[in-house]
Amino acid sequence: MRHILKIHRTLQGRIPDTDHGFSIETFNPSLHKQAWLELNNKVFINHPDQGNWVMQDLENRMAESWFDADGFFIAVENGHLVGTCWTKIHHDLVNQAPVGELFVVGVDPDYMGHGIGRAVSIAAMNYLFSKGIREAMLYVDADNVKGLKLYEALGFN
Repeated sequence: MRHILKIHRTLQGRIPDTDHGFSIETFNPSLHKQAWLELNNKVFINHPDQGNWVMQDLENRMAESWFDADGFFIAVENGHLVGTCWTKIHHDLVNQAPVGELFVVGVDPDYMGHGIGRAVSIAAMNYLFSKGIREAMLYVDADNVKGLKLYEALGFN
């Protein structure tokens, strides 16, 4: 049975990042949709929710009221998308300030271990902070050991 964790961290200021040798850009739908879709399906090849997307899945998410390309980050190395972190801001919570979600975080398996997941996650959290968001959250499968290690190192619990 699948076990999904919801983990949180506060955002108290900009988070510094180190030089990592690749560029972090914001998603441009007219330039990046197909490459992002291919990366997403490679990263989440066996994932029941995020894997096996077609273009309409991506376009449906982009049509949602919460979609903001400025909060959708991609890591690029030598012209190739190698990582992503897509944010979502939940404004509709009852009696609670808005919360920022790291909605989709993924790294090309061929580029794991190079700090890409950390870099795109930091870019996303800094974006959320710049929008006045003071709490971040994400959902992660309990058996995603690498993901949990990254998120714990970034202060999620």
